[in-house]
Amino acid sequence: MKKRVSIIVPVYNEGSGIRNFLDRQLYPQLLNLLKSYLVELIIVDDGSDDNTISMVKASDSFKKSAKITSRLVSFSKNFGKEIALAAGINYATGDAIIMIDGDGQHPVNLIPVMLEKWASGAKIVTTIRTGNKTKHRFGSLMFYKIMHLLGNNIPEGAMDYRLIDREVANQYKQFTERNRITRGLIDWLGYPQEYIKIKINGRESGRGSYSKKKLRKLAIDSFVSMTVSPLVIIGKLGALITVSSLALGLFILIQQYIMGDPLHLEWSGAVAMCVFIAFLVGLVMISQSISSLYISQIHTEAKNRPLFLIDSSKSFNIEDNSTTKRRKK
Repeated sequence: MKKRVSIIVPVYNEGSGIRNFLDRQLYPQLLNLLKSYLVELIIVDDGSDDNTISMVKASDSFKKSAKITSRLVSFSKNFGKEIALAAGINYATGDAIIMIDGDGQHPVNLIPVMLEKWASGAKIVTTIRTGNKTKHRFGSLMFYKIMHLLGNNIPEGAMDYRLIDREVANQYKQFTERNRITRGLIDWLGYPQEYIKIKINGRESGRGSYSKKKLRKLAIDSFVSMTVSPLVIIGKLGALITVSSLALGLFILIQQYIMGDPLHLEWSGAVAMCVFIAFLVGLVMISQSISSLYISQIHTEAKNRPLFLIDSSKSFNIEDNSTTKRRKK
């Protein structure tokens, strides 16, 4: 019996290019996969406010092929790409699940290569971006460096374009946090991975929806959700500063007032006090800022709101999905 492959494509305001991507790039690959696999295509619309949904429904994969199970999961509003990927995994029924962007930048000809590695036993197949210089290159480099320092060895250039086995997907679906980074959580599961180095293509059309503000938020959410190391580091830094300040204070007291300033440093008591207070106040503010990030995460999780909401009037072919039924129980 053929195994099933699910292809998840998260989209947001990709109306100008999504049909070309589906019809010219992805659909021919899906037809080739039908020789060896049952194929399921899941488009997750992240609350687009353009004509993305109509372009998806007009594509060949939704109109021509009865052999491909096509689903459209449409959010009631914009929840973000990470939540869109989580929804796609939730609705996927495949033995292997492949996540790929809908802007045409991920080369679709690697899908058979990923499936070959999966058929050979790989539980996760991850693509690594190489050779592409982006406007966010420096920020991306710093993100991975900091994550490595904090003990999370996400490979530099690792992308969401990856394959996960059904076992991995089932484990991933147990995560409940709202602020998440998919690649980090999948790596956290600990399954051995295989890597494929790729060069990404240009966008099919339009501009990327990930602004600098969204990228900063994603980076902060990653730091906070994936590790408590910042709290530990700040705590150790505070202890170091306290001990150092005490030692320096004793030095000033002995040198200035007991020994009569033999080094002629001419410390002013008021100046020394202002320096210490300003430094310690800054340290307290940094500590509070770090703590507030974790408190905000606790606040978000404590509200226990749904991870995403579906607009059934815009969605397509999701009512009979067994995963959905289990979710509603």
